[in-house]
Amino acid sequence: MLKIVKILGKLIASLLLLLIITVLVIIGIDSYRTGYLKTDAIDQAAHNSYVITHVNVIPMHKDTVYQNTSVYIKNGIIAHIADTISAPNVPTINANGKYLCPGLIDMHVHVWDTYELGLYLANGVTAVRNVWGMPMHLRMKEALRTNELIGPEFFTSGPKITGPEFIGDDNLQIFSPEEATEKVIDFKAKGYDFIKAYYGLPKDTYDAVITQAAKETMDIIAHPSQKVPYSYHFNPQIRSIEHAEDIVQQPLAYTLDTVALARVVDTFAQSTHTAFCPTLTVYNNIYQILQNDTILQMPKLGYMNPLIKKVDSQASFDRWYQTKQKDTGVVVRIKAQHDFHLKIVKELHDAGVPIICGTDAGIGITLPGFSLHRELAFYKAAGLSNYEVLKTATINASQTHSIMNHMGSIEEGKTANMLLLESNPLTDITTLQNPAMVFSKGRRINRETLETFETKAYDRNNLWVSALRYAENLIIEK
Repeated sequence: MLKIVKILGKLIASLLLLLIITVLVIIGIDSYRTGYLKTDAIDQAAHNSYVITHVNVIPMHKDTVYQNTSVYIKNGIIAHIADTISAPNVPTINANGKYLCPGLIDMHVHVWDTYELGLYLANGVTAVRNVWGMPMHLRMKEALRTNELIGPEFFTSGPKITGPEFIGDDNLQIFSPEEATEKVIDFKAKGYDFIKAYYGLPKDTYDAVITQAAKETMDIIAHPSQKVPYSYHFNPQIRSIEHAEDIVQQPLAYTLDTVALARVVDTFAQSTHTAFCPTLTVYNNIYQILQNDTILQMPKLGYMNPLIKKVDSQASFDRWYQTKQKDTGVVVRIKAQHDFHLKIVKELHDAGVPIICGTDAGIGITLPGFSLHRELAFYKAAGLSNYEVLKTATINASQTHSIMNHMGSIEEGKTANMLLLESNPLTDITTLQNPAMVFSKGRRINRETLETFETKAYDRNNLWVSALRYAENLIIEK
């Protein structure tokens, strides 16, 4: 009997060792495949300080264009802006009349792998706010902070905090105010930047989250909870409220009531510390699914993380396809609500509420990087001018959190996160889709390299490593 136990023990140990080796091999292969995003793989000349000449600067902290200007970048920081700049022994980039604007910021994303960092840069996104934090995001944040990887500046919340009711394993259930306090302390210690408060959070627990977040100097990002009034979220610790559809679903009680909306807008406008992140794209994608039964076969879906495509994209499609079979009127209702979302954005904007661009990229069929341009197009359709649209993804976004104040405009002392564009986005917003050059913390990336980032991320084979990282989160944070 003892001999059998020893044999079984050795067998189990061997299987565990084999499992560990397999996991390490899978992770190692994925790291190798994303080596093109390591900074030592980028042209070393891109690291230097330089002067950009003959460029038209769109600063975004004010509504103007500096014509035929020079910009001196020194060690990744905007050091000087003037008509002409003398900087001996510093390389010069002749912009030949192109336009320079701040890099774009997506304030509501879900990042699943390193490949997506390249997709964001390829689309001119030089900073992201990840709002579903996991252990892998802390490692990613550190690799970007230390310049091991090149990518957008990376800010992340901790796991999504919800209440005691189970609403999916993607949420962290909190069962008491005391536990909420402990979690906020823990998230701060681990290195998360923000708290993500989610649907289902009851008032006593929410109060504890807000109190401790203030002590830890951690801003809160709020997916509105139905357990408290919508107006509860206008708290100074809550720096942004997400999702236009939640205005319809909560204070408007699933109606497209313009009178009730006016009351919400008036209350929102009285809160001088809270921005609004509409995420119109992810809701509009429901309409796209309802309109196209073969949408999951679209070539562009090759840019989605394969695990998300297999699980979440498919689940979204199945849900809405089945709904359409039972209720053909759903197509008209979803389109009507999307159009109402445009009205929400315009009225909040007109009332002085800061609109910040967020897409919910990384879930459903919402593509990392690419979706930001759809989001901006919706703001334009809502009635915002090109300048106002661009503000949502630059200066407005950067002013939401103090840790992001160093970006969002082209001013001396700001980080050189910038886009070099062929034409003026204030007259043609679509020029943002194909930057001639992207500057990420001063490191310049040309168009050819940006296109390589897209190619490398297309139809990537990293489903298993993504599953392992998600499993890690379930083990550690549950």
